[in-house]
Amino acid sequence: MIPNDTIIALATPSGAGAIAIIRISGSDAISATAPFFKSIHRKKLGEQKSHTILLGHIVEGKQTLDEVLVSIFKGPNSYTGENVVEISCHGSPYIQQQIIQLFLRNGCRMADAGEFTLRAFLNGKMDLSQAEAVADLIASDNAASHQIAIQQMRGGFSNEIKNLREELLNFASLIELELDFAEEDVEFADRRAFKTLVDKIRTVLKRLIDSFAVGNVIKNGIPVAIVGEPNVGKSTLLNALLNEERALVSEIAGTTRDSIEDEISIGGIGFRFIDTAGIRETKDVVEGMGIKRTFEKIEKSGVTLYLFDANEAMKASTGRPTESEPAAAGPKSRFQDLLLEIEKIKGKYPQKPLIIVANKTDQLAPAEIDRIKTDLPQALLLSAKTGEGVEELQSQLLDFVNTGALRNNETIVTNTRHYNSLLKALVEIDKVQMGIDEELPSDLMAIDVREALYHLGEITGQVTNDELLGNIFANFCIGK
Repeated sequence: MIPNDTIIALATPSGAGAIAIIRISGSDAISATAPFFKSIHRKKLGEQKSHTILLGHIVEGKQTLDEVLVSIFKGPNSYTGENVVEISCHGSPYIQQQIIQLFLRNGCRMADAGEFTLRAFLNGKMDLSQAEAVADLIASDNAASHQIAIQQMRGGFSNEIKNLREELLNFASLIELELDFAEEDVEFADRRAFKTLVDKIRTVLKRLIDSFAVGNVIKNGIPVAIVGEPNVGKSTLLNALLNEERALVSEIAGTTRDSIEDEISIGGIGFRFIDTAGIRETKDVVEGMGIKRTFEKIEKSGVTLYLFDANEAMKASTGRPTESEPAAAGPKSRFQDLLLEIEKIKGKYPQKPLIIVANKTDQLAPAEIDRIKTDLPQALLLSAKTGEGVEELQSQLLDFVNTGALRNNETIVTNTRHYNSLLKALVEIDKVQMGIDEELPSDLMAIDVREALYHLGEITGQVTNDELLGNIFANFCIGK
């Protein structure tokens, strides 16, 4: 299963840059590079120690392609466990291709997506969950996802799974031994100790499974839909959150006719904000399509921000209050209408967290602000234009994410494949627990124990197949 040919790929992003790194791996990597590298100090590549760097030129015949640095890593002390050569050349796309094509013409093969990391896995440099963490680390775009990927790449998650599997495997061996002495009715596995172990494994599995809710949020970010009537400041709020002019802002109602999305990191957690078309009755076909899409975005969002214009809400009430003479609430208070709109959204999406935001509070008098606090105590007062209240909104959004496990450096599951394997393992462990309670024969329990071991082994790669590996590493970038 372990390939023995020599592969090559660009390990840095394609395109022009200051430098580029071309990676070569295989038992013949050093000998394949040597004929085309001329050290400025006349050193021979094959005679150098591992983890050394040489300055020289890549040449083809009498033609010099580039001045380069060549790094040597001899197996098994390399990323892939094989001999590895990394050529640091100038970042011209032309130079990159000239060097790669030179080696392709002379015995190397273009690496497949993720093939360097696949070889690292096959050569025992890392297990499968650590290999997948490499891809997560490359894709991490906020502090939390980076922290989890680093922890998993260092083996935090896989060590926990391996320890559980090893303990279960020891008892499984004793149960299998009992089957060999079934006629003598000998019991090697202490049932009380076995029950204690199964309880422990079940607790750990449930904790890891429960962590996926947080892990999935950290890895993929939380989609937040900003909704409300037209011209209440949704686009201005999006710009304030992103700290840039991302969305078009206009006094004309209905300007936003499609959703605009962008992502920022708050407290190390990614939030994907979606500025949607204003919700109102309209005969405009295009605007109507935008409103329909707004409800689709609410459906897919993790949190909904309902924004209303606090200034217009006060005007719509019975008389504008002042500090000296506050107005009494009229029979058709605008706040009552707002509550009806909010209740409609809550009724349609009862499980969806909803934050009510009163915008444009910079245009209100102190007495008007007090009025909003009295009539709508659940509303967050904010001015998207001045930025006042934006930090408080960010804090409220962060409260929806349970970052306790992250702060305590606990293992958090972010990978759907791992999550599914953990669920299957828990089902088998529950069967084992039931078997112990009902004093079932050893041969019946042995089947469930083997299945639990199988699903735990799937996570770390102790149990695998070509199809699974193909699916995992196909998602990697070429050169990693």
